[in-house]
Amino acid sequence: MPLEYLIIFFARVCDVTLSTVRMLLVVRGKRYPAAAIGMVEASIYITALGRVMKNINDPWKVLAYGLGFASGTLLGSVVEEWLALGHVSLEVIPPEENGEELLRALRTAGYGVTVLTGHGMKGQKIVLMVSTDRKSLPRLTSIIEEFAPDCFMTVLETRAVRGGVTPFRSMK
Repeated sequence: MPLEYLIIFFARVCDVTLSTVRMLLVVRGKRYPAAAIGMVEASIYITALGRVMKNINDPWKVLAYGLGFASGTLLGSVVEEWLALGHVSLEVIPPEENGEELLRALRTAGYGVTVLTGHGMKGQKIVLMVSTDRKSLPRLTSIIEEFAPDCFMTVLETRAVRGGVTPFRSMK
């Protein structure tokens, strides 16, 4: 009987983790890999649910099912961070005294940077726009923190990237 609880638990961990990865792929426009993962995910889900439904009055099976779901949610978020699929765009507004230095550092590191002029509450500002793959985000943000720790920065998920200068294309 304890084996049955473990099977239910680990089946849910697997199917919920796969669900997280599948949703990431869908959002990133990768339909066919997402569909393949969905087929495996649904098969595991039905297997786990079927085992619970054979004896729905067993609270330990229901608990194993719920704990598997919760654990799969946690594991899915860890896998998502590890995979770091896709791209991000950053908008960076550095303090006036750090702007040019940060721009040079980013371009020296191989990042394509578009510079815009913005008008903030306290006057004119430069706005640096940078796109990169998610795996490079820690490197990019560490450069920004080093040269402009007091900057205003937003990080946006990007569905697709086409053209331009990006380290993940030009530095490989």
